[in-house]
Amino acid sequence: MAKSTLSFVCQNCGAAFNRWQGKCESCGEWNTLVEEDTTGATSMPVSIRSKRRGRLFQLESLTGKSADAPRLPSGMAELDRVTGGGFVRGSVLLVGGDPGIGKSTLLTQATSLMARAGHRAVYISGEEAVAQVRLRAERLGLADAPVQLAAETSVEDIVSTLSEGKVPRLIVIDSIQTMWTDTVESAPGTVTQVRASAQALIRFAKKSGAAIILVGHVTKDGQIAGPRVVEHMVDAVLSFEGEGSQQFRILRAVKNRFGPTDEIGVFEMTGLGLREVSNPSELFLSERDLGSPGTAVFAGIEGTRPVLVELQALVAPTTLGTPRRAVVGWDPSRLSMVLAVLEAHCGVKLSGYDVYLNVAGGLRIQEPAADLAAAAALVSSLVNAPLPTDAVYFGEISLSGAVRPVAQTSARLKEAAKLGFGRAILPESARGEVGGDAGLSLNTVGGLTSLVADIAARGTPRGNREGNREPRESAAAEKNATPQRFRRQEG
Repeated sequence: MAKSTLSFVCQNCGAAFNRWQGKCESCGEWNTLVEEDTTGATSMPVSIRSKRRGRLFQLESLTGKSADAPRLPSGMAELDRVTGGGFVRGSVLLVGGDPGIGKSTLLTQATSLMARAGHRAVYISGEEAVAQVRLRAERLGLADAPVQLAAETSVEDIVSTLSEGKVPRLIVIDSIQTMWTDTVESAPGTVTQVRASAQALIRFAKKSGAAIILVGHVTKDGQIAGPRVVEHMVDAVLSFEGEGSQQFRILRAVKNRFGPTDEIGVFEMTGLGLREVSNPSELFLSERDLGSPGTAVFAGIEGTRPVLVELQALVAPTTLGTPRRAVVGWDPSRLSMVLAVLEAHCGVKLSGYDVYLNVAGGLRIQEPAADLAAAAALVSSLVNAPLPTDAVYFGEISLSGAVRPVAQTSARLKEAAKLGFGRAILPESARGEVGGDAGLSLNTVGGLTSLVADIAARGTPRGNREGNREPRESAAAEKNATPQRFRRQEG
């Protein structure tokens, strides 16, 4: 009989070590090493394994016809947009998101719609009882959907039950961290159990042709918990994002073997569940504060969909030695670069100001085309100059201060014209890409200096802005305001 092999496995990254230590050398996390029995399927003696002959398999060539993967629409247009048109037979998807963001609500609606369409849909919960899932379905108005429910955590029992009768078209496992298998001797939720359970479910999906959705927990940093090898094993990784204080939810594909990875699905959380948002621009601009300094509308692209969103900036004098830089919904490195270009090439001194930048609506922008809108909002807040309410901004800023063109200019302009905007501030080299039917007044910008000068010319002085004074003026004012008996004797 083979000797049991014990090792210490990191519960954050899956790295294995021969002895316990406080800090994982692979990912740098503390107190994440747990002792596990990693013998598993390798308990067969080496002498026996070495005598086994491999079987022959057929090799194929690169040429040949490949049929498109058959897809099954879920009934939710936004979910089908992210997955690439629906669920592929035999595929496995991993869905992650913060606790309470709405993962179970989304999957309950998806399974109910597919069950109503005549397909066999199974929802297996490892965290909630059947009664709790039924209460959620009643609240969403989906209690009459013929979804098959179960509260089970044993992978062997799940596979045996689902193998009987008609093969399910969609299976939801909520969540993979609660599953366990008899093939490994570890507690549920450990790296070894999560990896072995996911592998068994993936093997069943490939063999039966059923589409399986695995729900995964996330860490405090927003990453899917457990070993990263699970993300490589599955066919698609979806991230459900959103702020708990807002009703907007964003479904984004991080990995997708059968579809795009740059599409997003927008939902609105209501009392009756998640409502699909077909036009996200109207939703993000619905509560816009017109005429306020420091706000600019950015015309962005998420996948193939143009999205208009408001960028809000606040530049305030600081009392600290090191000014604060805070950004929500955008890359902090891009903000630091834009601030450096403004100070180096445009003469905008921001070293004595705190800078705050926010993307309204909870959307997370990843493309560099938002540089021009961010710079306009920052300068507008600094000089107290409201930007035109009917203008949109987009363009990438280089380190030399030039404004570079971005892709899909026509789609951005058509979306802006559809929502009633009258002008667009865009790179000068992008004028040739725009057709005559844009319907907008185009103001091209070759460099960031001209845009800053135009905004500063419309600025009005803020009341009691001590930060705008020159050092000599501030010193003179302080000296005049100080009584004679408290002044330092000079000379």
